[in-house]
Amino acid sequence: MHIPQSDSPATSETTVPGRTPPVIRLLVLATFVVILNETIMINAIPRLMEAMDITEQTAQWLSTAFMLTMAAVIPITGWFLQRFSTRAAYTTAMGLFLTGTALAGLAPSFEVLLGARIVQASGTAVMMPLLMTTLMQVVPERDRGRVMGTLSLAISVAPAMGPTVSGVILQFGSWRLLFAVVFPIAAVITWFGLKRLKNVGEAKYSTVDWLSVVTAAAGFGSLVYGLSRFEDDVVTAVAIVAAGLAAIVVFVLRQLSLQKRDVPLLDLRTLRYRTYTVALVLMSVAFMAMLGSMILLPLYLQNVRGLSALQTGLLVMPGGLAMGLLGPTIGRLFDRFGGRVLVVPGAIGIALALTGFTQITMTMPIWQLLGLHALLMVSLAATFTPVFTLGLGAVPPPLYSHASSILSTLQQVAAAIGTALVVTVMSARAAALESAGVTKVLADLDGMRLAFIIGAALSVIVVVTALLLPARADGAHESEETGEADEIDEIDEAEETRPMTPV
Repeated sequence: MHIPQSDSPATSETTVPGRTPPVIRLLVLATFVVILNETIMINAIPRLMEAMDITEQTAQWLSTAFMLTMAAVIPITGWFLQRFSTRAAYTTAMGLFLTGTALAGLAPSFEVLLGARIVQASGTAVMMPLLMTTLMQVVPERDRGRVMGTLSLAISVAPAMGPTVSGVILQFGSWRLLFAVVFPIAAVITWFGLKRLKNVGEAKYSTVDWLSVVTAAAGFGSLVYGLSRFEDDVVTAVAIVAAGLAAIVVFVLRQLSLQKRDVPLLDLRTLRYRTYTVALVLMSVAFMAMLGSMILLPLYLQNVRGLSALQTGLLVMPGGLAMGLLGPTIGRLFDRFGGRVLVVPGAIGIALALTGFTQITMTMPIWQLLGLHALLMVSLAATFTPVFTLGLGAVPPPLYSHASSILSTLQQVAAAIGTALVVTVMSARAAALESAGVTKVLADLDGMRLAFIIGAALSVIVVVTALLLPARADGAHESEETGEADEIDEIDEAEETRPMTPV
């Protein structure tokens, strides 16, 4: 691909008060397209099973491998985004995504298709931290809520809209059409981005610790993989999760050692900021709730109520659209009134929606289901934007890339935990009832109810953590622990004196 503009020296993006910087609009658009692909294969699984003569468990690997790769790669992006310029990171991310998309569309076998999804996910893993880090660098604090509301289009709406988009596309052709539609859109966005995108901030030379790379990939990758295996083999899944947790412990200890020399792969000093840590907990549990409902609701609508994939996609589309369209408005409200007036009602709305889903029956009116789903999506929108803004705003600029990488990693782990939890609870309950003589449909329905009860119970954590968040991140760059401000100043000084190399 011809790159219209060479990688110019790092420059500072000028911002106009009240307007979203062009660099953010470009990155939001690109991030939306790449994250959409995380869930776009869900409705294509029956087609793939028939076309490639594979089982449902094998086909599910196309989504599992995508999530696993994201969890393994994202921890490395904290270092990567500091080492390479904005344009270099964007070129790498979109180049990998386009390569994976093209390979997937032409894949002659399942193995090639799986490899292509891994390449796609590697590019996607860079885009989300790149977007959040750049936003924190170029957008003044007074406008961050509004701009972060736009960012919610990519972070929250894209995965929610994946099944809907794929359901519509699959009405017109085979599963290959999914990639045939995505590729030209992504290619145009990539070309336009390379033509207009400027570097933000300065790249800083640093070496990479390969032990950290290996333990991060093995730890987070094994954790996500193990969680995805709970439905098939609980004993094996527990062993893999335990091995992943052990690798993560080694990774954490290694980072604590490297922090003494200011060269960690992922700087854990971000966790010393209380507001950031509370935001991580709230975001993780809320993301589990969202992904859990995304799994359960289509299963209920198709397996219990007999709706088609397209009908299911259209039913959940209003909630996804409302979530996206409300993002900028919620961001402006955050800038004006702060986070608590949005996060607390949003958390309560999540709890109410999930409680409502525990009452699903064979004949619950469709309008009730649509209303509950819309309430859940709107409540998540009211929660995510302020939480992201408060959390990232609570750390100093030298830690932005590391903070966004930790946040993105936990999103993937939370998604895996949420999926494993609801599927395991639902399957175990349904199997127990079937063995007692209950029909499969009624057993599945009761299993889904129990899974929604678990989600509603978890939503209580969201409400409690929402009450712990401040209204604003004012003074967030000041120390929240004795001596921490001096430590961050030392990071700044170390980066200023570190030798620079052109990227």
